[in-house]
Amino acid sequence: MRKTIIAVAAAAAIGGTTYLMAGPTAAAEEVTLYKNPQCGCCENYADYLRDNGFTVTVKPTHELVPMSREAGIADDFQGCHLAFINDYVVSGHVPVDTVNRLLTERPNIRGVTLPGMPMGSPGMSGAKTEPFTVYEISGGRPKVYAVE
Repeated sequence: MRKTIIAVAAAAAIGGTTYLMAGPTAAAEEVTLYKNPQCGCCENYADYLRDNGFTVTVKPTHELVPMSREAGIADDFQGCHLAFINDYVVSGHVPVDTVNRLLTERPNIRGVTLPGMPMGSPGMSGAKTEPFTVYEISGGRPKVYAVE
């Protein structure tokens, strides 16, 4: 009996420590996603974020290109929608693992972008044909942040 009590106490202590060290999760993150009013894949991406615990507000706009430029994203690196999460910008169909990495690591960059509309990316139809290259937005020429 005593061994059982000690084992339960140890498991509770380890679990509590793990919980405290993990920090906040994506479930608490609020996203504002700007998209072209007619774009269905952007709605699919918003649903993908929701399915992964984010709270998403979608705002239709015809100003994505100037908004992306203002966020520091070069024209040839822009995605098909623009999301703001905490102090970061996320452009395009960026996989949630990369979004969570950004929010966990909190690097000193403006955000990340997955240029264009790659087939098979979150929110897009079709099969993935090659790894997705996600770039960091940091003021200069974008550098690779993640490959998924």
